[in-house]
Amino acid sequence: MNYSKISIRYSKALFELAKEKNLLEEIRNDVNLIHESFSVPEFSILLNSPIVKNSVKFEILKKVFSNNLNALTFSFLKMIVDNKRENHLNDISRNFLDFYKRDKGIKSAVFTTASDIDKTLLESIKKVIKDVFKSDIDLAHEINNDIIGGFVLRVEDQQIDSSVSTQLRTLKRNLINTSFEVKLPNLK
Repeated sequence: MNYSKISIRYSKALFELAKEKNLLEEIRNDVNLIHESFSVPEFSILLNSPIVKNSVKFEILKKVFSNNLNALTFSFLKMIVDNKRENHLNDISRNFLDFYKRDKGIKSAVFTTASDIDKTLLESIKKVIKDVFKSDIDLAHEINNDIIGGFVLRVEDQQIDSSVSTQLRTLKRNLINTSFEVKLPNLK
């Protein structure tokens, strides 16, 4: 079976159930917590390990999440482990959050700069993007020294690249493609 189909089916089932029971906001917070847990490498290693028994995996998940999750989310986690799908949990949580954003009309945006920027400036940028796209925006800020300066803004499938590195590459490409005719002075 295609792994992406597995994660989409589980995430869609949880999303629809949460919506049906009017628990969408609470379940989204739970799923977001689970998704953020994958930033800890050991968490991902544990869930993907074929050596660790499922009962042990569930006990660890129970200790980590039992007091922090809604009963519906926790029973969903148990079902995932019982069905031996815990290695898909990161994708399931990511897909659930995508379903939530689509349902609420929230667009994802990534603003990349060469260095850190002020939070008030980031909020101003978010407001401008919100006004342009007439939609709520989930804005993430990334720092990438390779762009040298300027910024790259990606909203869904659209991108504005105003980085210095891209401008330098464009200039280089234009200079290489331009033929120069050199006139030597007449030395008579």
